[in-house]
Order: sequence, then structure tokens, then C-alpha cells
Amino acid sequence: MHDTSPTSLSESPEDPFSVHRSASAVLDDRGHVVAWSDQATTLLGYEPDEVLGRPVREVLVADGDEAVIARATVACRRAGGWFGLLPVRNRAGHRVFVGFRARRVRRLDSDEWLLIGSLAEDIAQWEIDRSVLDGLFRRSPVGVVVLGPDLRVLRVNRAIARFGGLPPKAYRGRRAGEFLFGPDADRAEAKLRSVLETGQPVIFAEQHARLLHDPHRELVISISAFRMQDPSGRVLGVTEIVEDVTERHRARRRLALLNEAGTRIGRTLDVATTARELAEAAVPEFADAVSVDLLEPVPRGEEPAPDSMGPLRRMAARGIRPEATSVMYPEGHLFFFPERTAPTKCLAERRPVLLPVLEGNSGWFDAEPERAARALAMGVHSLMVVPLAARGVVLGLVCLWRSKQPEPFEEDDLTLAVDFAARAAVCIDNARRYTQQHNAAEALQRSLLPGEVPAHPALETAHRYLPAQASTGVGGDWFDVIPLSGLRVALVVGDVVGHGMHASATMGRLRAAVRTLAHLDLAPDEVLARLDDLVDQLATEQRQAEDTTPQIMGATCVYAIYDPVSRHCAVARAGHPPPTLLGPDGRLCPLDVPAGLPLGLGGLPYETAELELAEGSLIALYSDGLLLAGDRDIDQGLTLLHDTLTGPARSLEHTCKAVEDVMLPDRPADDVTLLLGRTRVLAAEDVATWELPAEPTAAGRARALVTERLTEWGLEELAFTTELIVSELVTNAYRYAGGPVVLRLIRNGHLICEVSDSSSTSPHLRQARSTDEGGRGLFLVAQLSERWGTRYGRNSKTIWTEQPLSPEPADPGI
Repeated sequence: MHDTSPTSLSESPEDPFSVHRSASAVLDDRGHVVAWSDQATTLLGYEPDEVLGRPVREVLVADGDEAVIARATVACRRAGGWFGLLPVRNRAGHRVFVGFRARRVRRLDSDEWLLIGSLAEDIAQWEIDRSVLDGLFRRSPVGVVVLGPDLRVLRVNRAIARFGGLPPKAYRGRRAGEFLFGPDADRAEAKLRSVLETGQPVIFAEQHARLLHDPHRELVISISAFRMQDPSGRVLGVTEIVEDVTERHRARRRLALLNEAGTRIGRTLDVATTARELAEAAVPEFADAVSVDLLEPVPRGEEPAPDSMGPLRRMAARGIRPEATSVMYPEGHLFFFPERTAPTKCLAERRPVLLPVLEGNSGWFDAEPERAARALAMGVHSLMVVPLAARGVVLGLVCLWRSKQPEPFEEDDLTLAVDFAARAAVCIDNARRYTQQHNAAEALQRSLLPGEVPAHPALETAHRYLPAQASTGVGGDWFDVIPLSGLRVALVVGDVVGHGMHASATMGRLRAAVRTLAHLDLAPDEVLARLDDLVDQLATEQRQAEDTTPQIMGATCVYAIYDPVSRHCAVARAGHPPPTLLGPDGRLCPLDVPAGLPLGLGGLPYETAELELAEGSLIALYSDGLLLAGDRDIDQGLTLLHDTLTGPARSLEHTCKAVEDVMLPDRPADDVTLLLGRTRVLAAEDVATWELPAEPTAAGRARALVTERLTEWGLEELAFTTELIVSELVTNAYRYAGGPVVLRLIRNGHLICEVSDSSSTSPHLRQARSTDEGGRGLFLVAQLSERWGTRYGRNSKTIWTEQPLSPEPADPGI
């Protein structure tokens, strides 16, 4: 019999007993072949005319297999059918094993037997496939859902039944929205519908899912899906593979959080910034609200006490809801946690505390019932408190809350929080240590700078000094306002190259040297020349000592002297930005000061620029940090500074503030120094000047002139001592200098007496012996005056003295 029936659309093409794959034959009740299919010819090689009408035993049974065939025949007749493997001889004479299904077929006058067979290996593979399919639905831990074209469930396996909490049959005919929370069901069906329409499979697509019977538990499921269709291409539905990967997702998220924390926390060496980075890294991925509290000494860079129970300062507070911070202490708040609360326990025992479910009888509810009630009303339900400990020292703690996320914190979350806090604590401790060192360096630097600059009759001054941001380190900028003889004043701004304690220490040495040189009444170019020698000497000493500290790379400086009597100003600079000068009318005045080389390079002399300043002129000295702030170049910085200085007239303090606001919106990357001075001119009636001829009567003439002028000024009480001073100084000038002698009196807080001559010989104070005929005059001058000294001009020298205007009378007999 030739099988010409069409293939059944309901049969699987992999089924070895399907009509289009299996061989078939019909035997009569005597065992003769009465029908033979084309597939049988393909399987065994016999053509129909070679087997039809012949006994099976003659054609298909090999020698020695008769007993096996006989037992199978008996079993088949007894049961009316049979299934199993039998050896069969093919046309080439070889034995092959064939799997048979035998069934009795009743005819009107006799019985016949329908045999359907396929090679044993095909049947074995088919059995494996059937076993796999059976395992997927009965024993697989991975969920399987078969859905029809309408996306209604046709069948689920036992894993899905356990997952959803319903028996397998209860899912038949249901949609995802009947057991998944609405939005989650919509997302799942959207994926399946895409697979159904496009045929493109979905592989390991993860999504969050909440079951309707347990909406507070949020799961993460992995979905894979493919379209089912029959051999003709008709779409039968979708098979979906579902796996609960919640724990795997949480583990991956924890690892990602730790990695992110490593990149986000500790990017700066600022304690407050590091605490905020910690809070921002934890919200919202890990917790719904986070607070970071440090023991009070830590933000200042100090180490907390060993007991770790002092007050805490709230450094950061973050929440996914704006109202969350309303139940938390604000940032900057100093407080103690109430007794018998989880944070107090965490600090006391130095170990983390986990409260998966907040209970109403906890210490927090007893201590702060109103705050606790508001937190509960917002949905706060779970808490973890973890200490921030590094290098054996507890620095503070982190509190993590959950309110929106329905799952409570668990032990795995606590483990992550501990790792999280450990990394953050090391960063905070590094920032604390850096803050400590930076504060020490800043304190050193500020101690080396002038404090309040005293008022001076020659200038009205104002200044700004802003240290660089902490990450850069303190720098070596300095400024000074130095009173000089004759009511003159020196203005100084300098900058040591580099940052750190070494730069600050070098700055202190240079500032001290400048003050010493200034009191020698040296010209600006001479001061810079001697500073240049000093910097070169310091660098040489460092190289010879093979010191590991950073080498001095040089320094820049600008030095100006202003005389309020003559309105004369002398300026020199060593590689420093030139001063800016504004006239009394607010217009910029050109100030050409030769640049000079930075200090420490040597080789070329410095030059002094000299000019006269009108009363009310504004002179501004500054460091390059002011000009270059905000990534500006020098020209841009100068233009901005000029525009700011030429703004509306105001006090110098307001001008400093305007420059700071315009040019320094953020903490500068380099030190910034600004020194402003507005010139004053001494009134003519407070100055008296006489030129005396170099003759023996000069001293007498000087005494008479001084007495007359002091009487006009109402300073008769100073006449006697001043006569003695003037007489001695003029006499010395007459004896040793030659040429005219200039006598000048200045009244302003002190009575200043100056005697100038053309000699460069410097007088020296000494202790005269009883046998000496001279040498007591200068000693007498020193005793009668409060201060005295000598300064040199280009072709002259001046000896000056100062007396207070209202002192107790000096004893002339000393």
C-alpha cells in the first residue's frame, strides 16, 4: 500500500511516527505483508513487489532473530498492540533496529496489523525531546508560559504556578494584567505583542514586576520569548521563558553602587563635599533618604575623641522627596541623637544597626514623637545606621531610610552599606587629614602676613588676601604696608612660585627681609637687588643640603615708596605685574615700570620709576592670581580690573569688594592679593624747610628757626630738646659734609626733624669714654628722640629723628 495522504498540520515535523516520516506496513493475521509504504522502501530498501504477499519471517527477519520476533508477536496479539525496538534485515542483508508501533485493525472477515516504524536513533532523539518538554512543564525551576495569539495563557509550568501563587490550571485563559500590577503587565504584554507581530525573539529582557497578591514586594524578572508557528507558517502564539533574577539584579546593583561610589566619592579633599558626594551616591539607587553626620571635630580637620560620643554636625541630607528633609536635621545643624535610638547605639557599640521594620515603641518615637509621626506618615518603614570608621577611628555615621521602595532593608543591604561606608570613611578621613594640614599651612601663612594694617598719614589703604582652594594648597603670596621715616610709606606685593608649606615659609622669610631692608631706607631697586641675592642664596643652600623639600623656583615682587610731603613715588618690580594708577579724576594714568627679572635669577640690575602723584590718586598692587582667575589671560584680567577700578567713586573697602565680586566669583585656584592705596598730601603749614649755609653760625641759626616755628605750632614744650637735637645734627653736617645743609620739620602725630647734607658718610652711635673729647652728640640725640636713623639719596644723606607730640618731658641730663 502506497501512502499518499497529506501531512497532518497538527503533527510535529520532528515526530518520528508522523505520517510523512515513518515507514508503514500492514500484515494479515497470518503474518503476510499486504501493504507497503514508500517510506518503508526508503527505510529498508525493499520495493513493494519484493515484499507484498510474502511472510515477514522470510523477508525481514535475519537468522537468529526468530525468537525475539516470536516473543514480540505473542505480546502484540495478547495486548492488541505493541511498542518497542526490533532487529530488521534490510535489502542489503544488514540488521538495523527499528522502533515499531503495532495496532490491530479489524476488517469484516479478518484482523490485520498496522505497523508504523522508524529508525531507533530517531525514536531515541524524539524521546529525549519529549522528556525535555515534559521536564520544562513539570520539573524546570525556570518559568514557562505558553500564550495564544490573543496573549491569553494556554499553559504554564509549575515554576510559574509557584511564582504567581496559583495552581497551573488557574492561569488558563488569563491575561498578564490579571496577576501582575497594571504598569508591569502593560510592559510585559508590549514585549510579547512585538514578538507576536514581528517574529523577532526577546532574549533576557529584564523588567520590574509586582504581583497583585503581593504588591509590596518588587521583583525583577528576566523574559525571553519566541513566536510559535506550524509548518505552514500559521502563528500559534508565543512561548515565554520567565526567570526571577531579583537577587542577581540586586547583587549587580550593589556592585554597580560600590563602583560608582568609588568614582563619585572623594573627588575632592574637602570634608563637606565628600559627605555630600556620599549622600548623592546612595540616593535614590540604594535608599530613599540618607543623612551623613560627622563628629564635631572632624569637619575642622581634627581627630575625634576616642569615646566617639560627642555632638554631631549634619553634613549632608538627601531624599527622593522634597518633604523628606523636613523631618531631618538641616545641613550644618549641631546636635545629639536621643538616647536609646539606633544612631546612638551605632556610635556606642561601633557597629551597624539594621531595623528592617520600624517599631512604634523604639527610642526614636519616645524621644521625638512629632518628628517620628511625620516620618511614618511619609511612609518611612526601614532603617540602617552604619558607622563611618577609618584607620580605627569613628568619624561619624550614615543613616539610610526607605519609604518609597516597598522592600525593607535586609542583611545583604547592610553588608553593602558597610562596604559603602568603609570606602566613604577613608575618603572623609583623607579629606580630614588634608584639612588639618591645610589649616595648619593657612594658619602659618596668615601668621606671616600683616594683620590689621594701621592707618597712615601718607595713604588710605585697603587690601584683600584670598588663599587658593584647598586642592591647590596654600601659596606664597604676601603684601605689606611699611611705615618709613619722614612719613613716607612702602607698599609691597610679592609672590613665591609654588604652593604648600615650603612656599609659605619662603614667603615669610622674604617678607621679613623686605621689612628689614625697608627700615634701612633703601631705594626700591636696591631692595629688590638684595632680595634677589637672598633668594639665590636660599636656593644654593637647599641644593648643597640635598634637601628633599621642593626647591625654591623664584619669586616676583613689586615695591613702591610714597612721600606725602613731596608727592614723590618711586616704584620697582621684579617680574611682577605692574601697579595700576588712577588719577583723582578716576582716569587711568600710564605707569611705565621696567619689568626686571624675577627674584633668584640675577644678572641684571633693577630700575626704579619715579613720578609725582596728585592728592587722591589711587595706586593698586596685585598678584597675577587676580588677573588669571577664571582661566583669563593677563590682558583680559587687566581690562576687567581697570573697568572695575574706574567704576563709580566709593570707599577703598567697597572698591576691594567690587573687585572681588567681579573678578573672583569662585574660590581661586591660586592665591590672590590686592593692595589699594589712595594718596594723601601733608598740609603746607605742617612742614617747615630751611637751607642753611655751611658756616659756624649754622647751628645757632637752626636753633632760632626751630624755636620760632615750634612756638607758632604751639609746641613750646619740645623747643629745648629739639634745639639740642638740631644743634648737634647741623654741627655734624657743617664739620664733616661741607656744602649747604637742609633742615626740615614735619608735624603729624610726631615731630620729625631732618637734617640733610651732601655727604655719604654715615654717623655711628658709640659709647664715649671719659677721656674722649667728642662722640657724645649722637648718643645724646638718641636719648632725646623716640626714634632716629639715616637714609640716603642719590647725592645726599639725611639724619632724622622723631619725638612724640605729647610725651612726658625727656630728661636732658641723661
